[in-house]
Amino acid sequence: MPLAPATRDELKKLYNALKDRILEPDDPVYVEEINQGIANHVVVDPVEEMATEIDWQEGGGVCLFTGQRGTGKSTELQRLKRRLEDLGAEVFYADLSEFLLLTKEVEISDFLIAVAGAMSEQMKDRYGGSPGDRSYWDRISAFLQTKVEIKDLGFKVAGVDIKAALKDDPDFKRRVQEAARGHVAQLVRDAHDFLAEGVQYVREQRGDPECKVVLLIDSVERIRGVGSEAMAVYESVRNLFFGHAEHLKVPVLHMVYTIPPYLSVLAAGAGALMGGAVTRRLVSTHIFKDRSREPDRAGLERLRTVIAKRYPDWKKIFEPAALDELALNSGGDLREFFRLIRLCLPSVRDDAQLPLNVEAIKQANNAARGEMLPIPEDHLGWLKRISQTHDTCLEKDADLPTLAHFLDNRLVLNYRNGSDWYDVHPLLRDVVDAYVSADA
Repeated sequence: MPLAPATRDELKKLYNALKDRILEPDDPVYVEEINQGIANHVVVDPVEEMATEIDWQEGGGVCLFTGQRGTGKSTELQRLKRRLEDLGAEVFYADLSEFLLLTKEVEISDFLIAVAGAMSEQMKDRYGGSPGDRSYWDRISAFLQTKVEIKDLGFKVAGVDIKAALKDDPDFKRRVQEAARGHVAQLVRDAHDFLAEGVQYVREQRGDPECKVVLLIDSVERIRGVGSEAMAVYESVRNLFFGHAEHLKVPVLHMVYTIPPYLSVLAAGAGALMGGAVTRRLVSTHIFKDRSREPDRAGLERLRTVIAKRYPDWKKIFEPAALDELALNSGGDLREFFRLIRLCLPSVRDDAQLPLNVEAIKQANNAARGEMLPIPEDHLGWLKRISQTHDTCLEKDADLPTLAHFLDNRLVLNYRNGSDWYDVHPLLRDVVDAYVSADA
């Protein structure tokens, strides 16, 4: 029979229940356990670890947080925010993409301007003001105008203009970087001073001179190069977190930065330069057993729970085997899992098609696979080595943009069953496994 209006409404309801959004910890569809792991029979929770570390730290400190797109970093940052607030901290959250152009090279100058500007806006939103009753945008405007080299920017230097231009105008961003290079120490000191004054301001507003103040900086992991500029952008990220590591640690302020998943390869040990910061990582859900392609029933059950939270009647739409197949084909990546489910729904034209079986979901799998193809031959060779060794197989720095491409676009997924390992996206396995080098 044709698709009934009530059925169409239910499909629409499921479709919209799976849209991509940041969840708050008290959202009824949030599943805290999705990003927890088990190591030596002990629950591993990166959010709880960061919260405890910040709670125990005296003075300021740095935490680094990473994971591929779709693993839920922004949602988990909201849980971290809530957990720290429960411990008595004052916590501010800022999305760096609202303050900085993320597809061009980044330097300590524009990065700290964006961070301090974000903190300034957060304090104004929450308390109606800033230290000294002057926003950081006004402060940096005055700072820039005192420098002869920066007077020739050819741009009206006003706070709101600086913010907009750093986000949307690559030429202005570049000119600010060039002009600031001779004044990095001063700019860093001024940004640190403002942030420290901000901590004091917040403590005064709360009436608590010992209050911990935390700034969560999200979306740093979205800095990525495009085309011929790719390697220069990745090198700038390395220089930011390695060459300027000490400048990212702010006295008396606790900082949490999200970082690209490739940074641990690009600049191993950078955290040690920030006072011993350890990178906490979110990985894809464990739907495969350690370094294998054998399904892990516990992981599949966890993903069923996630769907049931969002749409309890999912068995009316999918047979359990079909939902598990979509989970396996997603590689355990939540965003990919939701996308595959949504791809299946518009093609339903008849009530008799429901619940969808394994055969019925092939079209969605093929569509998702097609978006990742074709793959260049040299990439296929590398992907095959990853699938065989479960390592990144990065041989030289010049290949880093390719590895970043693999991770950013989920051609390769990161897992942790006690230790980190990698495998190609399940929908690419047949293509990768069939590849034979011309030299073989």
